[in-house]
Amino acid sequence: MHSRDPHPHCPVVTYRVHCDIIKEMAPKHPFQTDDPRLEAIAARVASGERLSAEDALMLYQTGDILAVGWLANSVRERMHGDKTYFNVNRHINPTNVCVAACRLCAFGKKKDALGAYTMALEEAFQTAASGYTEAVTEFHIVGGLHPDLPFQYFLDLVSGLKQRFPQVHLKAFTMVEVAYLAKRAKLTIRQTLEQLKAAGVDSLPGGGAEIFADRVRHIICDHKIDGDDWLECARTAHQIGLKSNATMLYGHVENDADRVDHLLKLRALQDDTGGFQTFIPLAFHPDNTPLQHLPRTTGMLDIKQIAVSRLVLDNFPHVKAYWQMMTPKIAQISLRFGADDLDGTVIEEKIYHDAGASTPQGLRRQELIRLIREAGREPIERDTLYRPVTRTETSVTVAV
Repeated sequence: MHSRDPHPHCPVVTYRVHCDIIKEMAPKHPFQTDDPRLEAIAARVASGERLSAEDALMLYQTGDILAVGWLANSVRERMHGDKTYFNVNRHINPTNVCVAACRLCAFGKKKDALGAYTMALEEAFQTAASGYTEAVTEFHIVGGLHPDLPFQYFLDLVSGLKQRFPQVHLKAFTMVEVAYLAKRAKLTIRQTLEQLKAAGVDSLPGGGAEIFADRVRHIICDHKIDGDDWLECARTAHQIGLKSNATMLYGHVENDADRVDHLLKLRALQDDTGGFQTFIPLAFHPDNTPLQHLPRTTGMLDIKQIAVSRLVLDNFPHVKAYWQMMTPKIAQISLRFGADDLDGTVIEEKIYHDAGASTPQGLRRQELIRLIREAGREPIERDTLYRPVTRTETSVTVAV
C-alpha cells in the first residue's frame, strides 16, 4: 500500500473551472493507492495540472476505484465543498415519432407504429400544467425527429409554454433535434437557434452526443448527425448566448479510448466557448433496443465514469449523477466520487423507461433532499442556471 500526502505544506491550488467563486478545501485524508501508476496523476491533480489522454486512459484501466474516487472527490470538494444541487423540473416529450431508428433507442417509433404519439399543442400545455403542482422551475423538452411536424409547431410549443409559464426556464431540444429542424426548415443552424431563442428557449440539454467516435456512431446511431456536427451545433448555441449541457452514453460498444476521446473533445470546446454548464454521463439501457443482447452497466463502471469525468473535465463547473439512469442509490454514492448534482424531480420520464429503466418515474423534492443529506452533503435547490432557489409555503424565489 502506497500512502502519501500530495501537498502536505503547500496551499490548495484552485482547479481549472469557469466559475465566479470556488470553495477551496484541503483533503480530509491523505491519498492512498494500491496502484503506483496513480501516484503521478495524484500529484498533477493536487497541483491543478490538466490531465492528459494517457492519464485519463489510466484512470479507466486501474482497478483502484477508491483511489480514483478520492481524487475526484478532492476536486469536487475543492470546487463545491459539500454543496449538492438539484432542481424541481418536469420532462415533456412532445413526440416519440422519429425517422432515425437508432439501435441504442427504445423510445423512437415510426409514425404508424403501435405506441407512436404526437401531442397536440394544447395537450403539451396540459402536460406542463400537470407538472406545475410543485412549482417547477424548469421544463426539459426533448423528443423524436418527426418527419412531418413543421418547424412552426416547435416555435409555437415554446412560445405557448413561455406565455403560460413565464417564470419557468425552458431547456429544450438536443443538438440532434436542432440540426434536424434546421434541415427541415432549410435554415442554417444559427438561424434555427436564433428563432428558437426568440420564441422562448432559454438553454439546451446535452443529449444526442452519445459517443463521438465515428466507428461507434455507425453502430449505435448511424442516422444521427456525426460528432463534429454535434460539437459545431453546441458551439453555435454558445456563441448566441444559449448555455447547454453535454452528455456521453457509455456501456455499449465503445471502449475506454472512445470515452477518453469524447471527454477531450468536450473539454476542448469548453475551452473555446465556456458554454457548457454540466456534464452528464448516461448509462446505456439495452432493454427493448436492437442492442438488448448487451449487458447493463455495472455499479463499478457507473461510479468510475462519474469520477473520471470530474477529473478530466477540469473546465466544466458541474458533473451530474442522473438518478434516473444510475438508480437513486448509485447516484447518491456518486456524490462521494465527484458528482455535485442529482438532477431533479423529473415527474415523468419516458426515454429510459422505454428502455427498461426500473427507477421511479419521479422523485419528490423531499426525497432528493434526503438522499443528499444522508450522503453527508448540503442540498441546494437550484434553477437551470445554478442560481439558488428559496421556497416558502406561498412563493418561489430565484437568486439573481
